Amino acid sequence: MYEVELKVRAEHAPVRERLSELGAEPLGTVEQADTYYDHPVREFAETDEAFRIRRETHDGETESRVTYKGPLVETASKTREELETGVADGETMAEIVESLGFVPAATVEKRRERFAYGEYTVTLDSVVGLDEYVEVETEAETVEPAREGAEELLSELGLDAADQIRTSYLGLLLDDE
Repeated sequence: MYEVELKVRAEHAPVRERLSELGAEPLGTVEQADTYYDHPVREFAETDEAFRIRRETHDGETESRVTYKGPLVETASKTREELETGVADGETMAEIVESLGFVPAATVEKRRERFAYGEYTVTLDSVVGLDEYVEVETEAETVEPAREGAEELLSELGLDAADQIRTSYLGLLLDDE
């Protein structure tokens, strides 16, 4: 299964208005803190992989997830294999990971407002230290039709897929340093 994602920098107000006009279903807002880790013997920046622990807070409740993201699989989008699972205790998981030799590289903090539209999730991201972004994503077995659908949805939202950013928020934050 692939996560097919297109991300563009965009102001949220007009996109939110267009989502409302299209009848997209609001899914709520969450706060996320993603701690990314460096591998003890492999350079993720070179292999284009990522490993993180996400702590997500919604309505005062915090959940934690561990995610591995493989290298990008095409040049036309941010599509990659993604493996993710929930963990009962994010702090203990971080201690385990660090005991195994992984080192925290950086933490990305963001506020995400999500909408469902067809088989796609549209996310309005406000990233601490960066800007406002819009992500359109879905999970798919076949990449190209899912990417084409995401491009069409961006267009319906008044955005241009040609403006997409394939760099992760982590990469954008590190580039700003």
